[in-house]
Amino acid sequence: MKLPEILRAVEEIARGTGAFIREQRLSLSGADVQAKGVHDYVTRVDRESEERLVKELSLLLPGSGFITEEETTEQVEAEYTWIIDPLDGTTNFIHGAPPYAVSIALQHNGETVLGVVYEIGMDELFSASAEDAATLNGGEIRVSGVSSLQEVLLATGFPFINYDRIKPYMEALQRFMVETQGVRRLGSAATDLAWVACGRYDGFYEYNLHAWDVAAGAFLVEKAGGVAADFRGGKDYLFGRQMVAAAPDVYPQIAAIIREYL
Repeated sequence: MKLPEILRAVEEIARGTGAFIREQRLSLSGADVQAKGVHDYVTRVDRESEERLVKELSLLLPGSGFITEEETTEQVEAEYTWIIDPLDGTTNFIHGAPPYAVSIALQHNGETVLGVVYEIGMDELFSASAEDAATLNGGEIRVSGVSSLQEVLLATGFPFINYDRIKPYMEALQRFMVETQGVRRLGSAATDLAWVACGRYDGFYEYNLHAWDVAAGAFLVEKAGGVAADFRGGKDYLFGRQMVAAAPDVYPQIAAIIREYL
């Protein structure tokens, strides 16, 4: 199959999984929620959604590998490897507070070639491949054209497990609060990145991230004309546990503050 055909199939798989999650939210109970660690939760729906994704994506590309959050299948990298988060924003989902999203990325020999983020609450499908433009529900999207930090609406994620860098994080947050139009924290990194890709946000940063949180969203940002990097300005943002993503004209200004504090 060619990439555009694979993308169309993944879009349908993401929408189908999102519909399942939406339906299951109506019957979610306390018995369906487990703690993986302090402030880190998983639900029956996360696991069942991941099993569903693994099954359908395996049929789409037989022999492909997987990197998944809930480890419902063997974690194997192959020529083609899926990086998936079945439900990004689990805490939001538990409380019935959007956004929460399905995130699917595909890598070919270690290079991301496809990304899909389906934000369930607003029924918004963000997608792109190496051969397709970044789109939102079929319409092409681009990052914002802002050029100064004072114009920026920024997204971040609060530390909720690893507090080793909480002091410099708060110092950077204070700078951004004072020097931008505002800072938002919605609780779904995949959605934050998709919103950078479509220009709703002008930038995003967070640490202690995992590949499944950001693989699809970072690809969307880059396909939409933005920049994605680690805190040092390199490309180790999938497995380096830190990311800055932004519109190109304001990326240097955002990244400079990140480097100063983080």
